[in-house]
Amino acid sequence: MTLEILTSDMLTPFRHGFFTRKGGASSGVFEGLNCGTGSSDQSEIVQINRERVADAMNAPVSHLVNVYQVHSPDVVIVDAPIRGDRPKADALVTATPGLVLSILTADCQPVLFADREAGVVAGAHAGWRGARDGVLEATLDAMESIGARRDRTVAVIGPSISQRAYEVGPEFFDDFITDNPENSQFFAGGEGDRMMFDLPSYGLHRLRRAGVRDAEWVRHCTYNDPERFFSYRRATHAGDADYGRLISAIRL
Repeated sequence: MTLEILTSDMLTPFRHGFFTRKGGASSGVFEGLNCGTGSSDQSEIVQINRERVADAMNAPVSHLVNVYQVHSPDVVIVDAPIRGDRPKADALVTATPGLVLSILTADCQPVLFADREAGVVAGAHAGWRGARDGVLEATLDAMESIGARRDRTVAVIGPSISQRAYEVGPEFFDDFITDNPENSQFFAGGEGDRMMFDLPSYGLHRLRRAGVRDAEWVRHCTYNDPERFFSYRRATHAGDADYGRLISAIRL
């Protein structure tokens, strides 16, 4: 099966893609293109999947760069392939041609950024915690530090969990309202004391408030499309022992 790669016209002419699970070598709960080196999938199979992604991005797998994601607002600027231990962070920025920045997700937002004029690209992992703590704004700050301008920068949110699948408790809602009362707009009523959180809309709000030129969500829900996407929450509800990780990537 061939790879399925979702793209956005906003990110052209940069080679990029939000890869679905189709076209990979993994099996079982990881069936498809599982690129999660931290999963319990066979490391040799994950490496095969990563090589397929690198090939699709027209780069050697050694140039497929990623970080050790920890749901933080931390960003690294990279100008060469990362050797040895990956830094703990949740976003990468580069102005170096040939490097492929990659982000792993399984419900959280993968966000790809580009400033065409400056020749700067970035990728961020933005779950609720990272987005609330400022990873998107920190990514824009890092891009500007190497020549980008946010009023020229576009940002695209890839497949993420949608509001109708993201049930949260009252303490989650209270934390967001305490942070900013305006955040009530990203919640809808659920059953009992539960609420439904709109993560992509929250991400778009943070990006637009930060001053990006344009931002969009590709409008694919990871939870509700098991044929195409891995989902941590769906795997948890199903009682699965583990889950695959989707990869999103961009390069100059």
